[in-house]
Amino acid sequence: MSEGIHLESLPRGTWLAPSARIARLTQAIPQIEAVLAGETDTVLIQATLACLLWDTMVWCNWVGFYRRVSDTMLSVGPYQGGMGCLHIALDRGVCGAAARTGQTQRVPDVHAFAGHIACDDKTQSELVVPVVYQGHVRAVLDLDSPHRDAFSEDEAKLIEELVARIFSDQTTLQW
Repeated sequence: MSEGIHLESLPRGTWLAPSARIARLTQAIPQIEAVLAGETDTVLIQATLACLLWDTMVWCNWVGFYRRVSDTMLSVGPYQGGMGCLHIALDRGVCGAAARTGQTQRVPDVHAFAGHIACDDKTQSELVVPVVYQGHVRAVLDLDSPHRDAFSEDEAKLIEELVARIFSDQTTLQW
């Protein structure tokens, strides 16, 4: 059993340059994967992943999951941060767009995204990665930041790859 991951402790809200954010993620990802290796319970995986990404990505003000509960709706799942929106229709917001299209949404300025849902007025940028399992979007991983342009394309790629490996079709998951 792991006691979490080992990274330099930084206060919540610390802004890091893109290269420092990539370095921090690159250091954390193998540790995150080691903690979750062999786990099959999706609630456990989502809760742990949200916690460990929260610890890693101190420039975020919300890290968590929205679970697909119907053809038209997402409901909040395990997360870290302030209160999230309880439900998000697939035809609304950044999370809805990721779930509807199955494509990662990297939004440098949420105020420029038509239909953005302001669950937290402090959020300025967002990265939402669909969780695809056996060809279906089962959830989305939502990362919010109070900083504009807080997620580079390289960070998005690292998070996409991490999510794809953790929720791999090669693993039997309990949804």
